[in-house]
Amino acid sequence: MTIKPLADRVVIKNVETEETTKSGIVLPGSAKEKPQIAEVVSVGPGGNVDGKDIVMHVKAGDKVVYQKYAGTEIKVDGEEYIIVRQSDILAVVE
Repeated sequence: MTIKPLADRVVIKNVETEETTKSGIVLPGSAKEKPQIAEVVSVGPGGNVDGKDIVMHVKAGDKVVYQKYAGTEIKVDGEEYIIVRQSDILAVVE
């Protein structure tokens, strides 16, 4: 199944975080902070949203930083995705 976002929405997937700290301490799942870096899976077409013309600045494959509590989390075929507005994406990581 594929997810095709509408309007100014972007589907992202979190990038896996490290299991240990720099000093070698292993972090259990409950102690890890939610990552804010994700990979763009698919991008909506943009267009006229709420009376404003929206041009999409991200593309599939980009690594991005997004707002901490933004978006809607969904699970498709056992994979977890987040659907966010383009305005919730803060930066593209190069």
